Amino acid sequence: MVTAVAQQHDSGEVLMLAWMNREALRETLDTGRVCYWSRSRQALWRKGESSGHRQRLIEARLDCDGDAVLLLVDQQGPACHMGRPSCFYNAVRGEVVEVITAPRPGGRPSPMGEDRRPMQRRTSCSRRRVGRRQAARHSALELSSQAR
Repeated sequence: MVTAVAQQHDSGEVLMLAWMNREALRETLDTGRVCYWSRSRQALWRKGESSGHRQRLIEARLDCDGDAVLLLVDQQGPACHMGRPSCFYNAVRGEVVEVITAPRPGGRPSPMGEDRRPMQRRTSCSRRRVGRRQAARHSALELSSQAR
């Protein structure tokens, strides 16, 4: 099992993180359509199979240890299952977690930054205060669930 990071090939935007086993990596390399391993379902997960938000492989790169793969992809539609261009839409900024992109059902993800809203226009539902010690103790997953 290796960590797989999907990155939009032309903008460099990091889209998502998932897992791949040998079979998923082999299928991805053979077909050019990105396939992951779903740890929750314990099955192959062909990205976009049900949503239509597919990833076409442009290039695969292994890290120096061979325990992670970077997938340069052409993303069709939102990459995140929450309908956002990227799964990394919660920014931890000091004591605040801010949602920096809006859901975009359908369509191609925009280049990084197009969905950012100025600080003064953010609503209370897109900001959550967390103490410095509390933020240090929380995992990224817990922080992202607080920001939703």
